[in-house]
Amino acid sequence: MVPEQNNPNNQRSLRASNGRPLILGQSRSLSDYEAAMIQRMIREEQHSSRALEIPKEDLAQEATTRMRPEVAEVVAASRVREILQMFNRDYLYGQGRFDEYEGGLLLKWGDGYSRKHIWVSVEDGNLLFETSHMRKCSKPYCTGTHHVLSREQYTNIDLVNQELAELFRRPVQEPTDD
Repeated sequence: MVPEQNNPNNQRSLRASNGRPLILGQSRSLSDYEAAMIQRMIREEQHSSRALEIPKEDLAQEATTRMRPEVAEVVAASRVREILQMFNRDYLYGQGRFDEYEGGLLLKWGDGYSRKHIWVSVEDGNLLFETSHMRKCSKPYCTGTHHVLSREQYTNIDLVNQELAELFRRPVQEPTDD
């Protein structure tokens, strides 16, 4: 029999160097059912009447809700929509809104002064992520305002996921009308 103090499964013996207990296990994503229930509870509690999609009658005449075929092909190959839908479901509890444009895809969330977005577009067969910084960063594919991924890069699901996670942590803030 293993003494309690030496048992690695004993919570009291699993402490970080600062004395706090370690967090065990891994996070799990929500099921579609759990996400829908949380989304409904949030909307009910907030008494929100905000639509998660723009009604077609409210769109400007020149606006489009369909990507060009070559843009849709790049977005599909990069799996960016799938990843953003998971972020929306698991972290925004379905409160984000997706808008398609001729040249790309937009995920918006927040209200009023806290409106944030992730803008993904396609130019010359490259996938572009609008960044929140205005200077060139250390990444070789940074232009200063966008991260531009070539086909070899945007078909690497780990790189796309890493870029979107970074954009999710530091999204572009919409300017206020003031």
